[in-house]
Amino acid sequence: MTPAGGGWFEADVQGVKPGAEYQYRLADGMTVPDPASRAQKGDVNGPSVVVDSRRASPDSESWKGRPWEETVIYELHIGTFTPEGTFRAAIAKLPYLAQLGITQIEIMPVSQFGGARGWGYDGVLLYAPHSAYGTPEDFHALIDAAHALGLSVVLDIVLNHFGPEGNYLPALSPAFFHQDRMTPWGNAIAYETLPARQYIVEAPLYWLTEYGLDGLRFDAIDQIEDASEIHVLQEIATRIREAIPDRHVHLTTEDSRNVVFLHPRDEQGYAPLFTAEWNDDFHNAAHVFATGETHAYYQDFAIEPEKKFARALAEGFVYQGEVSAQTGESRGVECATQPPTFFVDFIQNHDQTGNRAQGDRLIALAGADKTRVLLAALLLSPHVPLLFMGEEYGETRPFLFFTDFHGDLARAVREGRASEFSGHAGHDETVPDPNDPDTFMRSKLDWQKTESDEGKAWLAFTQELLALRQQHIVPLLRDGKPAQGRVLETAPGRVAVSWRFATGTLSLALNTGKPATLPALAGERLFSWPAQLNALETTASSCALQKERPRYDPVINLAHSVSQRNDLRTRGRAGAVPEGSWH
Repeated sequence: MTPAGGGWFEADVQGVKPGAEYQYRLADGMTVPDPASRAQKGDVNGPSVVVDSRRASPDSESWKGRPWEETVIYELHIGTFTPEGTFRAAIAKLPYLAQLGITQIEIMPVSQFGGARGWGYDGVLLYAPHSAYGTPEDFHALIDAAHALGLSVVLDIVLNHFGPEGNYLPALSPAFFHQDRMTPWGNAIAYETLPARQYIVEAPLYWLTEYGLDGLRFDAIDQIEDASEIHVLQEIATRIREAIPDRHVHLTTEDSRNVVFLHPRDEQGYAPLFTAEWNDDFHNAAHVFATGETHAYYQDFAIEPEKKFARALAEGFVYQGEVSAQTGESRGVECATQPPTFFVDFIQNHDQTGNRAQGDRLIALAGADKTRVLLAALLLSPHVPLLFMGEEYGETRPFLFFTDFHGDLARAVREGRASEFSGHAGHDETVPDPNDPDTFMRSKLDWQKTESDEGKAWLAFTQELLALRQQHIVPLLRDGKPAQGRVLETAPGRVAVSWRFATGTLSLALNTGKPATLPALAGERLFSWPAQLNALETTASSCALQKERPRYDPVINLAHSVSQRNDLRTRGRAGAVPEGSWH
C-alpha cells in the first residue's frame, strides 16, 4: 500500500470478486483484518471478506416503515432467541411475533466481536455482522422477511467503546483513542479526530442504508464525550435524516443522565434528531415497587416507591433534577415538553436481567401475578413499550452474562464478574462463569413453554393487551404532542394515574397489595384482570368501580373527548365516572 496523505494508505487491486479474503500486513509483519470489514471469514482475528453491496429489491423499495406511535418493541438476542442462534433461524419465529401484536424487533448488537458467544456490546468491527450468526446475505434475509410481515427492524449499536479482543485500531491509528480518558470499558474514542469521527459517523448510516433497517438504538450515549462544536451524535442524526428522508427511521438513545437536548421537537411533534429515550427510571421504579429490592441504583427508588412509580407512569422521568441517593448528585431535567412516545419503557430487558448475578427474570423475583399487573400497565400506558424476548409467554429461564474469551482475558472477566456482585441482591457464592458454554446455553429461550397451558395463558394475556393498545391507545398518540400526566393517588402497593390528550383521557389504577377498592376512573373500561370479574361489572358504573377488587389487579379506562365521542357515535357523558381517590 502507498501513502495517500493524512495518514491514509491505499492500494488498487484489480480482478477482486465478492468472497475474496484479505488482510492488512503491518510493517512488523502482523496481519490484521480490515477495521471497516463488511464481513469476516471467521473470528475477529482472521481475514476479512469482500462483499458485493446489495441493490435494493422491489419489496424493500416499497417498504416505508411504520409510524413511531404504533411501536411495540421486542428486544431479542440472535444467539439465544432460537436453538440454532442464527439470522436464518430467527426468520421462522417472525410470524409468531407479528401475530402476537409486536410491531418492531430490536436486535442486540451484531457487529463482529471476539469469540462466538457474547451479548454483542464488545464489538470491534463495526461494519461487519457477527459471522457466528450468519452472512450479510442472511441478515438481509431476516430483515426482508420481517418487512414482509409488517415488522420494523431496529439494531442496537455501540459507538462508545471497542471490545477487548480483536481491536487493532490502536496499532493502526493510536490517535483514534484518548490515552488519558476512559470509559467503564476502556479508552475513550477521540471523536474530534477527523478519521475517527468519519469511522464512527458513517457506521450507523451504513447499517441503515445497506440493510434497510428501520432505526437504531444507541447504547450508553452518556459515555460518548465529544468537545467538538457539533456533538458527534447530533452529526450522526442529522446525516441520517438528510440521507433517508422518504421512510420512517427511528433513533433511540440510552442515557442515564435523563436529558432531552438530543430530542428537540417542532410544533407538529416531529423529532429532527433522535426519536425517543430508553427510560431506565420506569424500570427501576417498577422493580422496587414490585420486589422491594433497594441495593445499588435501586436505592434511588427506595423511599416512597409507589409515588416514584406513579411519577414514572405519569411524567416519564422520576429524576428531573432531584439529588440521587446513590451518587449524591442531581440528575435529570424536566420532561413535560416531551410527548409520551419519547419514553421507551420496560419492566425487563437484557441489561436489567443479565446484569443480575443469576440472570433472574422479573417473574422469578416478583411472582407471576405481580408481573402480569406490571405488564398490563406497561402495554396500556401511552409510553412506547418494550418486551424482552420470552416475556410474552412467562419465560423463567435466566438470561445470563456470557462471553467467549480465553486465557488471561477470560480469567479477568470471570473474576471481575464475581467481585462485581459481592453484596448485591441475587448474588451467592456461585456466579456463573461467563466463558462456560453452559452459561450461554442456559440463556436460550424455552420455546416448548409456549405450548404449555401456562404459556398459552400468558400469550393470550399479552395478545389481548397489544390488540387493545393498537385500537385505543395508539390513536391518542398520533399528533405527537405532550400529554398532561397526573398522579391521582398512591397507597402501599397501589397507584392511580391519568393522561389527558386532545382526544380523551386515559386512566390507570393498579393494585399489588391487599385487596382494596380502586379509585373511580373517568370513562369506559378498556381492561381489567382477572378477566372473570369483568362479566360481573357494568362498564363505567360508579358503584361497580368502587367494589373491592383482588390483590393483583390492573384497571385501565378511557374517556373520549366530546368531539371524539361524536365522531365515534358513542353515548354522551351520562355513564362517565369522575376521577376519584382510594376508598
